[in-house]
Amino acid sequence: MIAGSLADALNPESRTFWLHLGTAVLCGGLIGIERQLRGKAAGIRTSILICLGTAIFVSLGASLPANEADPTRVLAQVVSGIGFLGGGVILAREGLITGVTSAAVIWVLAALGAMIGLGHLVATLVLTLATLGILIGVELLEGAFRRLKQGATDRELASIELEQG
Repeated sequence: MIAGSLADALNPESRTFWLHLGTAVLCGGLIGIERQLRGKAAGIRTSILICLGTAIFVSLGASLPANEADPTRVLAQVVSGIGFLGGGVILAREGLITGVTSAAVIWVLAALGAMIGLGHLVATLVLTLATLGILIGVELLEGAFRRLKQGATDRELASIELEQG
């Protein structure tokens, strides 16, 4: 955890508050840019707001006195509640399901926000980069597989044309 208490995360006069805010905006924004560039449902604003909102709720829960409330309940409700938001981007059209990756990204954004709310800023940055690596890297792999598959199809078609010719 970065220097400062979790109570400082709710005090705009503290360094911790600004570190949490900046981390939420940065991490949500980076993932949001990737989604926006791909034309996906949850873009930059949505991604930042999910990350920031989760960080705020978790910071609020963590700031409650342990003898008066259970802060883990806030975290549990965020986890279950984010499912409704993620479910809203999943669509079924003509037998195809779309939006599952966007829903998963929303879930990851909430997890990153929860980590920020609990003060795990460095880990949040690392996991944001890992998330971007997965989103971008897998897309590159899928493109390579499509090209390989297309090449095999083209070779098969060429051999059929040679046999007929």
